[in-house]
Amino acid sequence: VQLVESGGGLVQPGGSLRLSCAVSGLTFSTYAMTWYLQAPGKERELVASISSNGIITNYADSVKGRFTISRDNAKNTVYLQMNSLKPEDTAVYYCNAIRRWSVTTNYWGQGTQVIVSS
Repeated sequence: VQLVESGGGLVQPGGSLRLSCAVSGLTFSTYAMTWYLQAPGKERELVASISSNGIITNYADSVKGRFTISRDNAKNTVYLQMNSLKPEDTAVYYCNAIRRWSVTTNYWGQGTQVIVSS
């Protein structure tokens, strides 16, 4: 199983980035997907999640109205569109795939760095 994040980088405050997480080695359409962030010296925290069929989404209060999570089950990819970026959004962003059946299976990507700075 591989989860490969991309799209991070350096952006000025107020700017936008689109993160992608390409997934292989599992049945993507059966997994809920979540983006997490981890800022230096802090614990990993949930940013946004999307159900396996893409119908249900949830967001951390800090990103509501600015970030949008979406998925393309035909491309086995989940996205995070980040607009109106703030310096406090600076972190490593990780994608996570989880499926809660009789056995819960859970996979992580390696992360992509986002730096918001002028």
